[in-house]
Amino acid sequence: MDERIRAKLALLPAKPGVYLMKDERGRVLYVGKAKVLKNRVRSYFTGSHDRKTQALVSRIRDFEYIVTDTVVEALLLECNLIKQHTPPYNIMLRDDKAYPYIKLTNEPHPRLEIVRRVQNDKAKYFGPYPNATSAAETKRLLERLYPLRKCRTLKKKVCLYYHIGQCLAPCEFHVPKETYEQITKEITHFLNGGHRAVQERLREQMEREAEALRFERAKELRDLIQHIDQVMEQQKVTVADQVDRDVFGFAADRGLLCVQVFYVRAGKLIERSVAIMPHHGEPLEDFMSYVEQYYFAQHDIPKEILLPQGAASDALAGWLHARCLHPKRGQKRQLVDLACENARLALEERLRLMERDQEKTLGAIAELGDILAIPVPHRIEAFDNSNLQGADAVAAMVVFVDGRPAKAEYRKYKIRTVQGPDDYASMREVIRRRYTRVLKEKLPLPDLIVIDGGKGQLAAALDVLENELDLDIPVCGLAKDDRHRTSQLFFRDDPEPVAIDRHSQAFYLLERIQDEVHRYAVTFHRQVRKRTGLASVLDEIPGIGPQRRKKLLAHFGSLQAIREAPLEAFRQVGIGEKLAEKIQEHLAAKG
Repeated sequence: MDERIRAKLALLPAKPGVYLMKDERGRVLYVGKAKVLKNRVRSYFTGSHDRKTQALVSRIRDFEYIVTDTVVEALLLECNLIKQHTPPYNIMLRDDKAYPYIKLTNEPHPRLEIVRRVQNDKAKYFGPYPNATSAAETKRLLERLYPLRKCRTLKKKVCLYYHIGQCLAPCEFHVPKETYEQITKEITHFLNGGHRAVQERLREQMEREAEALRFERAKELRDLIQHIDQVMEQQKVTVADQVDRDVFGFAADRGLLCVQVFYVRAGKLIERSVAIMPHHGEPLEDFMSYVEQYYFAQHDIPKEILLPQGAASDALAGWLHARCLHPKRGQKRQLVDLACENARLALEERLRLMERDQEKTLGAIAELGDILAIPVPHRIEAFDNSNLQGADAVAAMVVFVDGRPAKAEYRKYKIRTVQGPDDYASMREVIRRRYTRVLKEKLPLPDLIVIDGGKGQLAAALDVLENELDLDIPVCGLAKDDRHRTSQLFFRDDPEPVAIDRHSQAFYLLERIQDEVHRYAVTFHRQVRKRTGLASVLDEIPGIGPQRRKKLLAHFGSLQAIREAPLEAFRQVGIGEKLAEKIQEHLAAKG
């Protein structure tokens, strides 16, 4: 243990608070809360830990802490700091969007809308709906059932909705307040589980329309009844006490945590959400961290929160002023067990899909090794050039490890020694620069090098590797047809292309690698061409040197913005009005 950490551990207070673990660069690795900081922080540096905690501890080079008066304050502070620092070892809600609600506005002429935030505006809110499509479908259904206005601002005359019976047209006609009160009451009843009564009323109306031989209208009503069933079919689990509650369950396996939430409103299970994410600590602690952050981002707090046995919820209950229960028997326990079982099944499905993808990917690289008669190429590095008639020539390298892109290891190269459009010389330069550095810094060598090009580019790469750097690395080239699709695979100096099934997993892997390196190279070339194009036009203006050019481009971003900017805007980059006029005249002349 580092001596500085040892000294700080001895000074920890026996009070509640929040602690931040940091790496050698001062970046926050983990944020945690504690009832007693002294005990909790010391526990990381004493005793034995599982592999995930050991990985965290091995990176800790410093820590700091913030003392709070209560555990509830520590919980709130922890949520704030996790949002601020996004530490890699914390469970985090990656999606900052709140779940959608259906809102019935508090206006003289109310309307329905989908919102993401609950505000204190005396409107009625129903939800949340973790499934945004479900919320939209429910809103659309209600608008067909109840003739509220659809427009944000009242029109000057009636619209189509009035003529089809889906609006009361308050723009032209007086609508009594009692009518809106009745509609509000019926919508509230419908969303709280009273849709069966609405369906029965529609069924009676359908029968009357059919008896009157108005079959088209009867068919519309029949479809509407069926649609209500589809939208409200999830309301199957009912608790007689009519209480709003959220039911949490979780499952953990192989470094993944799955959290399932059931939304019970007015005693009925109306929605559910599921989240699967990596976790690094104890499953139960990380699960509670998720729950705490969940309510930190939500405004709709139910009366009850049901949690599995063993979950430490005192701080959460004190903060939310809601009942946090750990039911041991009865229907509530069955709901928690159901949530846990659903979490287990969702996690099992995710793991099986990951295993299948992994098997397919590993099978592809093993198959590629067999085709080329080389050992399994676990590490593949691929290269491509990009230029426009020799201008702004660049190259790019992408890396695939076990068949998957390792984007942190991608590299970009500006071609320095080649004049004009010479792909072979450009390939020589980038291969020389890459593997000279690999040898110098003792970086891992690839098991296979892929060149996006035919025999010429392949020969250029082989010449540098074998004759200049004395490296024996398998190299293949991928040639494209006239439709720019991968068509032939060349290996080393073999004159004939390698026979490979175009529908094999190995071929699909090569296509993905070629598409990725081409995309990366072209994107980089566009960026370079844009910068140099802007710079070349500005360089033509007397009085504009490299420093002013950089300031102009950084401040305005484009030639169009510079051309259209007011003259006083140039003062912010240290340019007077006379020079600003010259700049804009020059750019206008260039068109």
